[in-house]
Amino acid sequence: MRIITRSKLVEFWKKHPPAEVGLTIWYQKVKAAKWKNLSDIKKEFPTADLIGNNRVIFDIKGNDYRMICLVFIKGQKVYVRFVGTHSQYDRIKDAKQI
Repeated sequence: MRIITRSKLVEFWKKHPPAEVGLTIWYQKVKAAKWKNLSDIKKEFPTADLIGNNRVIFDIKGNDYRMICLVFIKGQKVYVRFVGTHSQYDRIKDAKQI
């Protein structure tokens, strides 16, 4: 998968250093992935939530952090739309619109 954009992850972990390892692991797994359907995402990330509108919510570092991504299986692209603490995520009104 092609991840757009890694710089959002780096920017976040510079502010929240404990997130670096979890985000790096996520990045490496997704970059190497060749997902053919949404169930492939659940196989790799069992705690991921497939919320519709091509959005997937990933738990990072035991759910301390959350990430919302726009995933296009056919185009093999993942757009990082939001990365934040769990409390920042809780303030989002509609994750399908991020």
